[in-house]
Amino acid sequence: MDRASAGDLFNLAVDLGPVPMQVGACLILDAGPDFGLTRARQLIAERVGAVPRLRQRLVLTPPGCGRPLWIDDPAFDLDRHLHVTTCPPPGDDTALLDLAAAVIGRPVPASRPLWSMTLVTGLADGRIGMIACFHHVLADGIGGLAVLGCLTDGMPARTVRAFLVPAPSLRRVAADAWSARLHALARLPHAWRAVKRAAAEIGAPQRSAICSLNAPAGANQRLVTVTAKLDDVRRFAHVHGGTVNDAVLAAIIGAVRTLLARRGESVPELVVSVPVSARTSATAARLGNQVGVMPVRLSTGGGLAQRLERTAMITRARRSTTPGASAQLLSGIGRILARIHLMGWLLNHQHLIHTVVTNLRGPEESLFFNGARVRTIIPISLARGNVTIAFSVLSYTRILTITIVADAERVPDLPHLTRALHDELTAMS
Repeated sequence: MDRASAGDLFNLAVDLGPVPMQVGACLILDAGPDFGLTRARQLIAERVGAVPRLRQRLVLTPPGCGRPLWIDDPAFDLDRHLHVTTCPPPGDDTALLDLAAAVIGRPVPASRPLWSMTLVTGLADGRIGMIACFHHVLADGIGGLAVLGCLTDGMPARTVRAFLVPAPSLRRVAADAWSARLHALARLPHAWRAVKRAAAEIGAPQRSAICSLNAPAGANQRLVTVTAKLDDVRRFAHVHGGTVNDAVLAAIIGAVRTLLARRGESVPELVVSVPVSARTSATAARLGNQVGVMPVRLSTGGGLAQRLERTAMITRARRSTTPGASAQLLSGIGRILARIHLMGWLLNHQHLIHTVVTNLRGPEESLFFNGARVRTIIPISLARGNVTIAFSVLSYTRILTITIVADAERVPDLPHLTRALHDELTAMS
């Protein structure tokens, strides 16, 4: 039976406060005159069947019966998940991103499958927007890309699972839970090694420098994007002994340093939380979360090349032989803190990290939906807790898109950060 994973439980535990634990993407389609909304809806209805999780809801089990279960929702209705709206004037990218922030910041009802899709008309040049929103318990970033891949044209023939699969009996659920506990006991002698790997990935917690980046994030958030050619970034990274991820981190650190300097602040080191996946790919049939975190303490001093070389050295030393090893440990700690009602307070008062940078590798070739080419995929992960600025990075068709998400009230100088990040990336070309 399909139970919530340890990572799923962690995402449930931290889903507190005004910003829901939701992620998503905004796709911009080069739609021509033949693009029909009715046909688009039919395609989504047909393809949803290939992703079982999109027709399932998460239900709690009775005491002693183990983790929550994913079961088919007998009341599933596509109209509750698929919406059509018109972009507010003037229909440009800024208006679309404001709409995307509002959609992904609106909690999806827990009583039904945890996702939504919004088709957006009224964009300039006849384009169509698609805003995909997933609760993080449904899929992590890699899983979200797998779901989007199943909804696009030209994918291999998909097996549509029978629907509606009856929920398992209470006796079977209880037996499965006790069987899982016995297997966990058998693995207990090896648990210490797993804890050591998890602790190595997280590192020793240290208080980060106090600065204006740390403040409780509110529900009103703004999105902006900065793009660069992936080949330019990769070439610059390799010249200085790093990876694309290292180069992105170095550029972000430089841009944030510039922002803080404008605010009259000098922070010698910034701590960046980098999600680390335990898998390199996902399928629509195997979603959920297998993500740990790797806090990285990076110096803000020096030029871009120096920052990149230092970043590469640090990430090489921190890179785990088992990526995502910390997911299980974080889940256990998170659930304990949630049960004693400390999680919300800690999220809003933490001083362990300054920002979050999520990096995903997307398709190198163009995707199509309803015959329209997907011009751009904009990754979106909102700022939460005591973090006012977060970054989501995605490569698609050899273009690197960095989405900056910021609390609208606490970061009125977002344009300065955007310009600084653009200058950092331009220096790599």
